[in-house]
Amino acid sequence: MLLDSDTQLNQHSYYEASVQRPQLAPPLRGDVTADVVVVGAGYSGLSASIELARRGYRVVVLEADRICSGASGRNGGQAIAGFASGQGPFEQQLGQAQAHLAWDMSMQSIALIDERIRDFQIDCDRVKGYLYVADSPRKARALAADTQAMQRDYGLASDFVEGADVQRYIQSPRYCAASFDSVSGHLHPLKFGLGLARASQLLGVQIYEKSAVTQLERGVVVKARAAQGTVTAKFAVLAGNCTLPEYGPKVAPELTPRIMPVGTYIISTLPVAPELCQFLLPNNAAVCDNNFILDYFRFSADHRMLFGGRVSYSTRTPTKLKEVMTQRMGAIFPQLRGVPIEHVWGGFVDISMNRAPDFGRLGANVYYLQGFSGHGVALTGLAGQLAAQAIAGQAERFDVFAKLQHRRFPGGPLLRMPSLVLGTLYHRLRDAL
Repeated sequence: MLLDSDTQLNQHSYYEASVQRPQLAPPLRGDVTADVVVVGAGYSGLSASIELARRGYRVVVLEADRICSGASGRNGGQAIAGFASGQGPFEQQLGQAQAHLAWDMSMQSIALIDERIRDFQIDCDRVKGYLYVADSPRKARALAADTQAMQRDYGLASDFVEGADVQRYIQSPRYCAASFDSVSGHLHPLKFGLGLARASQLLGVQIYEKSAVTQLERGVVVKARAAQGTVTAKFAVLAGNCTLPEYGPKVAPELTPRIMPVGTYIISTLPVAPELCQFLLPNNAAVCDNNFILDYFRFSADHRMLFGGRVSYSTRTPTKLKEVMTQRMGAIFPQLRGVPIEHVWGGFVDISMNRAPDFGRLGANVYYLQGFSGHGVALTGLAGQLAAQAIAGQAERFDVFAKLQHRRFPGGPLLRMPSLVLGTLYHRLRDAL
């Protein structure tokens, strides 16, 4: 199962080692009534809970494991404006006006992070600055075209540099072009998620941990069943992403073919000298390259290099993970060769076929939020807000995403993963050329 390797790797996370979790919330026992039941205590579920509680709804959150134990608590911490798909699906399917609305909402998702940090006094090492880099002339041309298009069509102010000027933003021999965005940035994802949980509980939200939903009865009201209890509510928000079918395969089986679990992994070094951090990344930005199989990295608040990548599309943890990741890090930053690695972790994120977010309804009163495709730190907050607004009768913004068409991954339950692995090999070869 995905969950076994996910949980085992996550136990060695730098994020888990650098926080003090609150006492485990009790599991659901008995029958509970609410206005809304939220399945999943990650960013999107907690965001929906906050927005709904602020509107006066009685909210119950059922979490299969622990708060932010999935992707929300172990990701790269990069809070990036926009979508993994780019603007293409929005422009092609919905037209320019709706594409602009989607982009504006993605920018608002960044502002929402800062609003929540301010309103609820969440200490999560928030830093502004994001660097998009290219490691070949072909990728540099693509980055230049993308930067120009986003400036022209959507007003995103970015500083595009190439050649020797790249060193102003990153001291690495690997990259020949870069685009710096001062709106996006990074944070400590688990500190942020635990802060959202505290905020929702202060607003009256009931959170039950170790309470996997195994069945969801739909109708005029919904009934979420866990091992030792049930929640009856007028509405449900499904925010379990790729773990939803693992814990509860009968909850919403029609959603499973729309997303694919993809493994992504991170290492962290021991702390290095602050002066070295300042030299390597003068703006302290989060960094990501524009390859299909990408590397992403940043420095933590205590001066560790957090280096991510080594994506797995086969659900198997890559062999010699620590060694391979360390070698890749050293190729980008030779100055970090020999620095000890203290933590290695990872797990699964959900991707959609076209990498665009997949938000929608099942019937009249069940909402689902998935398909964040690696852009979840920012978009999950927006997703939860949109679901709350839709439940409150303000569905216009939610429907921008609900109108997007999504294809199922080919191959059915047995062959869809091998098909994706073959496709990934093709793109990996393209990146290498």
